[in-house]
Amino acid sequence: MNINIKSKCYFISAALLAGGAALFPSHSQAASCCGGSSAASLSVPKYATAVADLSFDTEVYDGYWNQNGKHVIDPPGSDLKQYRLNTGLAYRFATDWQASIAVPYVFNVNKYSGQSSQNNALGDMTVAVTYELLDDNSTGKVRSANDLIPGVTLGLSLLVPSGVSPYDDQKSSFDITGRGFYRLDGTLLIEKNIRPWNASLALGYGTYFERSVNREYGKYVAPYRKVLGDRFTTTLSSGYTYVLGTGGDSIAATVSYTYMREGNTSYDGVTDSGSGFEKQSVGGALSYSCTDHNWGVRAGWNHAIQQKGWGRNFPTTDLFSVGVRYVFL
Repeated sequence: MNINIKSKCYFISAALLAGGAALFPSHSQAASCCGGSSAASLSVPKYATAVADLSFDTEVYDGYWNQNGKHVIDPPGSDLKQYRLNTGLAYRFATDWQASIAVPYVFNVNKYSGQSSQNNALGDMTVAVTYELLDDNSTGKVRSANDLIPGVTLGLSLLVPSGVSPYDDQKSSFDITGRGFYRLDGTLLIEKNIRPWNASLALGYGTYFERSVNREYGKYVAPYRKVLGDRFTTTLSSGYTYVLGTGGDSIAATVSYTYMREGNTSYDGVTDSGSGFEKQSVGGALSYSCTDHNWGVRAGWNHAIQQKGWGRNFPTTDLFSVGVRYVFL
C-alpha cells in the first residue's frame, strides 16, 4: 500500500484510541494510545469509596505496518511524538457497582517529510460503569476448588468525541486529537490472584455510531454518512507482587500482551475494504502501592513489534507512561 502523508496521518489518528490499557491491566490506570482515555480501566478497591488517577504518556512513532502487514520505516528526518496528560476519577456508588470518567489532554509534536506542526487540545474522553459479578477471594494457597474461582467484572463504556477530529475546522491531519465518533464498548475482565502471583484476561468489543460528514480537514465536502468498523481488543497479563515488611506496602511487576482489531469503514453504507487495521503489542510495568497512605505510583512501557505480520494499516509506537493514584476511603 502506497501511503501518502494524509493517509499516513489517518493511521496515526486511528491510533488515537488504540488503548494503552495493557500497561497496567491489574491496577488503576488512565489508558490511551494517542488521544483517548479509558475510564473502564479505573478501579475502586472494594474497601474504598473513590479513586483519583493522574498519568502522563509519551508516545513515539517509528514506522508503520502497511496493508499487507509489512513494516515500513518513516522517511529520514521524521520525528512524530504525542504527549498526553490523563486525569481519571472512579466512584463506587453501590457494593458491586462503580462509575468512572477519564479525560486526556493531548500535545502533538510532529515532523514528517519536511512538514512540521505542533498542536494541543482536549482528547476524546470516556465514561464507564462496571459491575463486579464475582469477587476474587485472593489466597496464598489453594485449599479447595472455590479458591480457584476468579473475579469477573462486566463493563459498559462510552467514548465521547470531545477531541479535535478530521471533521472539525482543523487543516492539518497531524494535529487531530480524537476520532470524531461516539463508540459504545462492552468489556469483560477475568482476574485471579494466588499470592504473590496474579493473572488477568480483559476483553472488549465496541461499535461506533454512524454520523454525517460535510467537512474534512477544514474543507467542506458533499455530505455523506460514515461509520468506523467495530473494534475488538484483548489483553492477557501476568504479574508478581512483593510485599515490603508488615505494613502492607508492595511492589508489583506486570507483563502483558495486547491484540486489537478494527473493522472496515463504511461510507453511505458501502464498505471500504482494506480500511480496517490490526495491532499487536507487548508491555511491562512496575507499580508501588502504599497501603497506609492510600497512594500508588507506577511506570510502564508498551511496544509494538516492528516485524511483518504483527499489525496492519497501523503505526508502530513505543508508549512510555508514569502515573499516580490516590484511594479515598
